[in-house]
Amino acid sequence: MTRSPRNLHEHLRDQVGQDIVAGRLAAGTIVKAEDLRARYDVSLSVVREVVRVLESLGMLRPVKRVGLVVLAMSEWTLLDPLVIRWRMTEAPAGQLRSLTELRVAIEPEAAALAARHATAEVAEEIMTLAARMRSSGRQGDVEAFLDADVAFHRAVLGAGGNELFAAFDTVIGEILAGRTGAGLMPQFPHPDALQWHFDVADSIGRQEPDRAREAMAKIVAKADDEMGRVWADEPRHPGR
Repeated sequence: MTRSPRNLHEHLRDQVGQDIVAGRLAAGTIVKAEDLRARYDVSLSVVREVVRVLESLGMLRPVKRVGLVVLAMSEWTLLDPLVIRWRMTEAPAGQLRSLTELRVAIEPEAAALAARHATAEVAEEIMTLAARMRSSGRQGDVEAFLDADVAFHRAVLGAGGNELFAAFDTVIGEILAGRTGAGLMPQFPHPDALQWHFDVADSIGRQEPDRAREAMAKIVAKADDEMGRVWADEPRHPGR
């Protein structure tokens, strides 16, 4: 089947991005647009579009009269959803560990902030999402549970009125989707986890920040504990 120009662009973007993440295009490698055209068997116009995206993500840098230099991880825009997705595909253990540790640091404070500042309408929405999670979780509907789970955490992150916490919502979506896609989410979530989501929602509605922080801390700590086996033997690399 012939791909549309848009699909061809996205396919090549993902291929090159994943090759950089996996080290198949290693940091320090110098390539030219023509090299990429030949390597991936696409037109130069498609290559140029993809190169612009990867430059914006800090993965490639043009050097005059030299070509394109593949950059080290320390240069990447690591919280961009595309980079997260590629790392989740190529190096899921390390990526899940880093993102889960970030959740542990951020989400309890976001929940406490939400309990201080959420409007009544938003608090009600968060409680509704907790109810949807319980219903779909008890039914074993993994897809519906994931949708409600992502929406719940995004709503909590945005409820406190901090735009940086709110911007973390796309990262949360990738974490939860990647966890489910990797088969690390049980079909029937643990009853305690479902209850803790209700506790977060109730605490936000009652404007109890300490209780909200504590309940969210339990949620992310359990996720960390359940997935710890995935990265138990994964070495830490500060960036290559």
